[in-house]
Amino acid sequence: MPTLHVRSVPQDLYEHLHGLAQAQQRSLSAQVIALLERALADEYARQAQSELLGAIRRRRFAPPVGAPDSTELLREDRGR
Repeated sequence: MPTLHVRSVPQDLYEHLHGLAQAQQRSLSAQVIALLERALADEYARQAQSELLGAIRRRRFAPPVGAPDSTELLREDRGR
């Protein structure tokens, strides 16, 4: 299993991680791995959501084939 070393961790961040690890009854390494896994899962979900929203935006602005122009519809409606 690969090892990851992180240097220059700010003291307050280290203390928060250590406190969270104790509260979760995990080692500091296990807590960091759990947080990294959650962060990656959140990032993948954000990317998937962004791709889905992009697809919706692309479809939203494309009128259906054969649909009349909105200005024509407005003029027809005003002529009633």
